[in-house]
Amino acid sequence: MPVRFIALDIDGTLLDGASALPEANRRAVEAAVARGIEVALVTGRRFDFALPIARQIDCPLVMIVNNGALVKSKEGTTYLRHLLPRTTASSVLRQTPEFRVGAAVVFDRPGANQVVYEKIDWEDPQRKGYFLLNREFIGQISPLEDSLTEDPIQVMFTGPVETMRQAEKVLHSSPDRATFALSVTYYESRDFGLVDVIRPNCSKGTTLAEWTARRGFSREDVMAIGDNFNDREMLEFAGLPVVMGNSVPELKTLGWRQTLSNDDGGVAAAIAEYALGGA
Repeated sequence: MPVRFIALDIDGTLLDGASALPEANRRAVEAAVARGIEVALVTGRRFDFALPIARQIDCPLVMIVNNGALVKSKEGTTYLRHLLPRTTASSVLRQTPEFRVGAAVVFDRPGANQVVYEKIDWEDPQRKGYFLLNREFIGQISPLEDSLTEDPIQVMFTGPVETMRQAEKVLHSSPDRATFALSVTYYESRDFGLVDVIRPNCSKGTTLAEWTARRGFSREDVMAIGDNFNDREMLEFAGLPVVMGNSVPELKTLGWRQTLSNDDGGVAAAIAEYALGGA
């Protein structure tokens, strides 16, 4: 069946290893939209952190952000929201004091205080780049539980891969495990990981399914391209799942089609082959 909807992860997929948008990928997305194919950027990033990427692509895009918690237009119109109850967020923070250094609470707010930390080390080598790019959106409140004046999008933990694997293990064994979902992303080459605590039954895949159903597409109409653990549900939903050449090894064992790496224009190659008939 022809591809009618394309779901694209951003980091490690649409962007190259230097976090830049290759010209070939930009042209391929624009060509797909010109053919009448709808395209969504489906990412763990917040809307405002993903928006500079979307603005480099000169065509309409839907943005499924925060690992499926929000769906917005490129212009900022909100279509869907799946927020994490503040009581759950507070419980998660109480259960993870050993990971508080890398913990943040993320809110659906305009401007300041979208991402709230308990303490910020602006010179932290792993987080400095993110802090600088998002400085206008970052706030600080101690204790972090006091930030929970409304339901957040998520609780976010970041840090070295092994530390984040430990955090994931602690959260999986939580007595409140049924009250939240986990979305994990690991970048072994950078020794950096993210563990996002989001609303139960929320993921890139469940929200992609919900959004495409609203738009009148079946799963057979959808091609999804991704590279990391948090892309798995999205790839499982898609009728045509495509794994990046630079993907985590686990995704490569699932029998899905594989494209080139993100440094070799893998998104452009996949769109050309599977959505544009080899054009």
